Amino acid sequence: MASSSRSLILFITLIFSTINMSFGARHLLQTTMPSIPSLPSLPTIPTLPTSLPPLPAMPTLPKVAMLPMPAIPTTLPQPTLPTLPTTQPALPKTTLPPLPSLPTMPATLPPMPSIPTSLPKIPSIPFLAPPPATST
Repeated sequence: MASSSRSLILFITLIFSTINMSFGARHLLQTTMPSIPSLPSLPTIPTLPTSLPPLPAMPTLPKVAMLPMPAIPTTLPQPTLPTLPTTQPALPKTTLPPLPSLPTMPATLPPMPSIPTSLPKIPSIPFLAPPPATST
């Protein structure tokens, strides 16, 4: 009962607030618009001159007398290289030890064990067997 009375009060409150908003909106629509004040006029922007004044003349740099460059020889001196010997010295003789012999592999492989064809019997465990019948 309490929830239905709360929802009734909420519904009535919603209706009255909607009516008040309708009256407020109607009142705003019926009022006249206030006059908007006019904006002040914008100041005039000064214009730039169309022609620019002439640029000043570039100063000239004084001429400097250059000293004559030394002459470059057309042929360069060739360095003298030492002479190489005509025969090569003999290298010392080195002997390597003989390689060890590898073990030989057997010609035949040992026989493979046979796979049993029947499974061995699994022994029964007494405590997993059902108890013997006691009634006759």
